[in-house]
Amino acid sequence: MHAWPASEVPALPGKGRDLRIHDTATGGRVTLAPGPVARIYVCGITPYDATHMGHAATYNAFDLVQRVWLDTKRQVHYVQNVTDVDDPLLERAIRDGVDWVGLAERETALFREDMTALRMLPPQHYIGAVEAIPGIVPLVERLRDSGAAYELDGDIYFSVDADPHFGEVSHYSTELMRHLSAERGGDPERPGKKNPLDPMLWMAAREGEPSWDGASLGAGRPGWHIECVAIALDHLGMGFDVQGGGSDLIFPHHEMGASHAQALTGEFPMAKAYVHAGMVALDGEKMSKSKGNLVFISKLRRDGVDPAAIRLALLSHRYRDDWEWTDQVLRDAQERLGRWRAAVSRPDGPSADALVEELREALSDDLDTPTALVAVDRWAELQAAEGGTDDSAPGLVSRAVDALLGVAL
Repeated sequence: MHAWPASEVPALPGKGRDLRIHDTATGGRVTLAPGPVARIYVCGITPYDATHMGHAATYNAFDLVQRVWLDTKRQVHYVQNVTDVDDPLLERAIRDGVDWVGLAERETALFREDMTALRMLPPQHYIGAVEAIPGIVPLVERLRDSGAAYELDGDIYFSVDADPHFGEVSHYSTELMRHLSAERGGDPERPGKKNPLDPMLWMAAREGEPSWDGASLGAGRPGWHIECVAIALDHLGMGFDVQGGGSDLIFPHHEMGASHAQALTGEFPMAKAYVHAGMVALDGEKMSKSKGNLVFISKLRRDGVDPAAIRLALLSHRYRDDWEWTDQVLRDAQERLGRWRAAVSRPDGPSADALVEELREALSDDLDTPTALVAVDRWAELQAAEGGTDDSAPGLVSRAVDALLGVAL
């Protein structure tokens, strides 16, 4: 599966700072100091509907992580998956009377278009669950053969008790884990499981549903969590720098994925930091496909909204915070974009060297984009009020905003 084209990231004078970021597993900030190549895995979409604002907020957060790393003169090895076979996708295809493969391909293509328009940096490896199945099957077999997994009526389940570190990503109570498991695709009430929280690794073939050859597992398809584990281990290995996604993935997805990988390898932790973006609401409720309260990126683009304004709307909120999309949020972003573009369109202006360092400091401080935006606002206000004599300043501001915030002026 191919990703989307990369936009050029301008080089800035000097060097950026190492990123201090909130780690869900420790509950505090950690300083990420990767080697020459920083490694990041971000969980991708289940392509049964178009890219909405919640998706965009998540991918914007991890785009910023990459930009901070690139500014420190590191390379970035970024991997993202596409869950192109799963119950929600199959259910949507049945509801709409369409082929599930065609639905997944169409929505994945639209996602690529949205990511391109928003100038999100693409992953080096963009892997679908279906194409990952040949690598998933041996991992499930290894877990079963080692006693970390077991069979139940043809399905294969992972035993959470096989990982002594289970629970150390979310630190949730057992009661909350059971509730979220039931809410987010698990089956804690199924009779015969060793532990109600045990997640499915391999689902035996069901009539009328797609299945693949699972060698000694029999025909079936993979569970949700083992998909990401197989892709991450194959392309990044254990101990990569950041596991990213929305905060709704803390449990069960990232908790279970970590336990799968740790049981497979005997190593800990799977990732050095677990980083999660907040949820975006509309009319007082979290945006979700099940509720249908979505603001689609493609719809905004069709209505003529500049993708740079959408990105500025995202950047006006701290990535970890939950927030609500409103028409006013977009209007504020559009007005800000206009002020910034007017400021950099002049032939000279106030020196921007200090601004570049302010942007670097804000972003290195747990991706503090609201502070970064205010810093650019101050430069633009000074430009409008007093101007300046530095003929390199407007170009430097434009390059810095592009390189660090992903906004093309």
